[in-house]
Amino acid sequence: MKNIKRDFNRLGRHASYSNQQNQDRNQNPIMPAPTNGLLYNESTPLIGRTQNHRNESRWKTLPKHIVHLTYATLASNYVNVFLVFVPLGIIAGAMGWNPTSVFVLNFIAIIPLAALLSFATEELSAKLGQTLGGLMNATFGNAVELIVSIVALKEGEIRIVQASMLGSILSNILLVLGCCFLAGGIREQERSFNETVASTMSSLMAVASASLIIPATLYAVMDKQNNHDTDENILLLSHGTAIILLILYILYLYFQLYSHHALFADVENQEVGDGELEEAQILSPTAAGVALVLVTILVAVCAEYLVDSIDSIVESAHISKTFVGLILIPIVGNAAEHVTAVIVAYKGKMDLAINVAIGSSMQIALFVTPFLVILGWIMHQPMTLHFQGFETMVFFISVLIVNYLIQDGKSNYLEGAMCIGIYAIIALAFYIYPDNAAGNITAEVVKRFFAVTS
Repeated sequence: MKNIKRDFNRLGRHASYSNQQNQDRNQNPIMPAPTNGLLYNESTPLIGRTQNHRNESRWKTLPKHIVHLTYATLASNYVNVFLVFVPLGIIAGAMGWNPTSVFVLNFIAIIPLAALLSFATEELSAKLGQTLGGLMNATFGNAVELIVSIVALKEGEIRIVQASMLGSILSNILLVLGCCFLAGGIREQERSFNETVASTMSSLMAVASASLIIPATLYAVMDKQNNHDTDENILLLSHGTAIILLILYILYLYFQLYSHHALFADVENQEVGDGELEEAQILSPTAAGVALVLVTILVAVCAEYLVDSIDSIVESAHISKTFVGLILIPIVGNAAEHVTAVIVAYKGKMDLAINVAIGSSMQIALFVTPFLVILGWIMHQPMTLHFQGFETMVFFISVLIVNYLIQDGKSNYLEGAMCIGIYAIIALAFYIYPDNAAGNITAEVVKRFFAVTS
């Protein structure tokens, strides 16, 4: 999605990297090139010196260049200080430490890896142009959730996969959007945003919620005498629905990037606003590609140990797998992006903040979840769009609330508090929600729902 998330990474690294570069440029104005064969003069910052002489071999300067790019990448976000947990988490998993320690260490390790993955994706997508850049963001925008879910899907942990997908959606449309409204309402009584774009994305979210309600409803009315036929029919429905959702997402990309590109002008205008100059890219396409591959491998390794330790953490901490997937894992995958979204909203760039909050949810609902259903089909895993009835109703109610809040194109801190409040209620409900609960809506469930207690 053109340049939208890249602005987040730039805002996140303003204080740590670009401000230092701007100070250096202000204090050291451009001077004529020296005539003694050197590429730099006394005013050139040391961090930028990778080749000191014109005839100096590039192979000799390669180590310096790598060190320079590594420093710039690590300085791109404050959350990278948690990278020390990456080797700790891998060592803990490889040496068979206590499952709780393995879970916690890898849980923290994935947070900075998610930030680096987002950074490398934006650096690479900026070089690919509007179309390929949008596809790159669509593919890797929620890469951490996708990698964790693929690992869980390979292990047959369907409940973890479904809960993490639903949890990522809920955390974006309720927790992140609520924090953005709250942060934006601190400095101004009311904030305005493009209601047309927001309504379009929320309408697609409503379609996504319908794609979960239909399988759950169909399962409730089908004959339970033959469970095998029922499961096969739900699987067939899920495969067909997943293909349709992927087609809708491709149409939305075309809608955003080409046919109705003008509608998203407000979002793009906010990318370089408030007198902020657009920064030069840090990584070359090759360097960004290498970083993307390396970070993806590290995320996959940490995700493998994280998923393997879930069963033990569920038993020791007395929490359900649903709570782990729906509340904890989404925090890991989106922590860095969430913080930057709130910063953007605090600066008054509500269109940009809403686009990420609702746009990320839409990517998960229309792209990541259907992709996992198709992948499960290929891997012979029974991954379906049949979520439990309680989860489906929570999703539908959440989308309904968000649609009501954004339909007027304005926001304030009270609306933000309402979103955060409903997310807290949902988190508390799933904390006490057991994995073995009868989550399907049946006639008995409806009868008990309307029953009058004496």
